[in-house]
Parts: sequence; C-alpha cells; structure tokens
Amino acid sequence: MDDTVIQTDGLTKRYGRVLAVDGLSLNVPRGRIFGLLGPNGSGKTTLMSMLLGLVRPTDGSFTLFGQPSEKGGLDRQLHRIGALIETPSFYPYMSGRNNLAYFQGISGQGDPAELDLLLEQVGLGGRGGDKFQTYSLGMKQRLGLAYTLLGDPELLVLDEPTNGMDPAGMAEVRELIRGLGGENRTVILSSHLLNEVEQVCDSVAILSHGRLIAQGDVAELLQERGQPQVRLRTTDDRKAWEILNALAWVESVSADNGYLVAGVPPDRSWEITAALSRNEVYVSEMTPAQMSLEQYFLDVTEGEVI
Repeated sequence: MDDTVIQTDGLTKRYGRVLAVDGLSLNVPRGRIFGLLGPNGSGKTTLMSMLLGLVRPTDGSFTLFGQPSEKGGLDRQLHRIGALIETPSFYPYMSGRNNLAYFQGISGQGDPAELDLLLEQVGLGGRGGDKFQTYSLGMKQRLGLAYTLLGDPELLVLDEPTNGMDPAGMAEVRELIRGLGGENRTVILSSHLLNEVEQVCDSVAILSHGRLIAQGDVAELLQERGQPQVRLRTTDDRKAWEILNALAWVESVSADNGYLVAGVPPDRSWEITAALSRNEVYVSEMTPAQMSLEQYFLDVTEGEVI
C-alpha cells in the first residue's frame, strides 16, 4: 500500500495573467489530517478544485492513491473521495435527511440506515427532518460534512469546514474531524484559522500567493524553527514588557491570551524573575512555551496577514 495519498509535481493554474497556484509540489501522507493553511487568495481552494477534477491544471501533474490523474486516472478514483468545497448546496425544500438520501441514491452506494448515523455523528440527529432552508449556516456546514461521509470514503477534502459556526460548533466539528483521520482515512483540511489547524492537523502545508512556503509535521516544524520561550504572568505586564525588551539576552517579547511570551531558554527563567523583581514587578506564573503555529506562520511569510 502506497503511503502517499496525493503527490503533486509543479502543479500550476493560471487565470489569464493571474497565477493562482504556482509550481506546487507537495505530498499528503496516508492516514493523516493534512492542513492547507493560508490567507484568502493564497490558492487553497484552487488547489483542492484541481485535485478533484473541477479545475484543469495549466501545468504540472499529480497522482491520487498512487495513480496518475491523466487519461481518466482521476475519474477512476473519485468514488474513494468525499469533498466539501466552499458553501454546500442542497435542495432548500427537502429535509436534511432527504437531501442525503437523494445524493446517496445518485451514488448508488450505502445503506439508508447510514443516514441517521451520519446525522447523529455531525450533530444533526434531532434536525434531520427539518427543511434545509431553515438551517443556519453552521448547520448547513454540518450537513455538508455528513454528505462527504456517504459511502465511507478513504479521502476527505474539506474547504473551510467550520465556516459560519459559533465557537461551540467549531469545537464540536474539530473533535469530529480529529476522529475521522486514521489508518484507513486521510483528511485534507483548508483553513485561514491558524488555531484551528494547530488543534486538528498532524501535518500542514503553508501557501502564500499560490506558492508553497513550508510543509511538514506541525510539531516538527514548530520545533525546528521555534526559539526557546517562557510564558509568564506578572503584577504589571506593561512595565514587564518594557523591562524584558530592554534585556539584550531576551530575543523577543509578545502577548498571548493574557500572558507575556519571552524568547529565552527556560533555564534562564530565574534571571527574568530577578530582573523584574529589581524593578518591583513580580512573577505570579511562569511555564516553558513552544512557538505557536501563528508565530511560525508570521515568521515564514514575513508578517503576512491571514
């Protein structure tokens, strides 16, 4: 069994003078949750559309499940894929369950009993009989996720799957997606939400202006580039910020959810405490910290806004 589900080689897409995807070469390992991360316009949706045969590449090639996409190769593999690209479209006057039943019938695969299980799985167990037009945007996204799971596909391609959801709904869907990846299923997830990708994905590819900036396991990327850091709370964070910024051996200072994050090895943390206390600022909490995916993204894209 091939350990690579998708491999692209110089994949390129032009729309007139606009270069949407620029010579992209990446590998998506089997059984992983793989994140495509980048701001709007970075090429994420265009890349996914090419992988699904919705858009024809201008140049380059790719393989899917080890088979070349050319000469009908992609068409022969599509039954192994479930996809949700942009906002899901269903029949507004049909119920959520009947929409799923309709598409299940078109595909010619699956058991009607599967529908109720899928609705429960995505948190719509009590709303499957309601018309699609009554669904909130978040509920529509959930139904879209249920649609992608019809027939138990080996590969899921999800474009911004938590779009429109409230924080509680986003947390539920993140938990669902984490449970979908594994030995027999690969998930490709695009997002502009750095925190979402960091919480859900095993591996990531960072895109900027259609180009691949970085790819690899999330933990390894953060470890190889991240400087040692500590997170701390103090009695006067504003004054602590000024003091730490003035210390030559402190490489960086930033704020993160009510904490200060200082770029300094944890074994020198006592020096931070001493420097602050000399200025009557006292540390109430201090722990080692790893570089976040947001910090990594800003570093490799030189501060690009996402």
